[in-house]
Amino acid sequence: MISWLEDIKWNDAGLVPAIAQDAETGENLMVAWMNREALAETAELGVAVYFSRSRQKMWRKGEQSGHQQRVVEMRLDCDSDVILLKVEQKGGIACHTGRRNCFYKIFRDGEWVEVDPVLKDPKEIYRK
Repeated sequence: MISWLEDIKWNDAGLVPAIAQDAETGENLMVAWMNREALAETAELGVAVYFSRSRQKMWRKGEQSGHQQRVVEMRLDCDSDVILLKVEQKGGIACHTGRRNCFYKIFRDGEWVEVDPVLKDPKEIYRK
């Protein structure tokens, strides 16, 4: 067992939220979940590894799209229940929708409005 993993307050499902932030600009790119294995692998390999709740398995960011996240720095918040990954986003696309980041909707006049462009069609990114 890796002792530094014990410092984290994991939720009841054994997960912790992780924010991926552009190391150079500070832009928030995405939020995902990590289990112990994903966080340990991220620390070991220096690339972001998450746990997909929908697929119930490890998700190595960029394994299909090529949009890998090289981890520059890992931080733990004051409550020890959120991870911040400062990353170098390969390919300039972090979101599965083909956008730079996952925060492309803004609340305006009582509704969510998409404000950031699709940089690449997801059908071109995720060919099976």
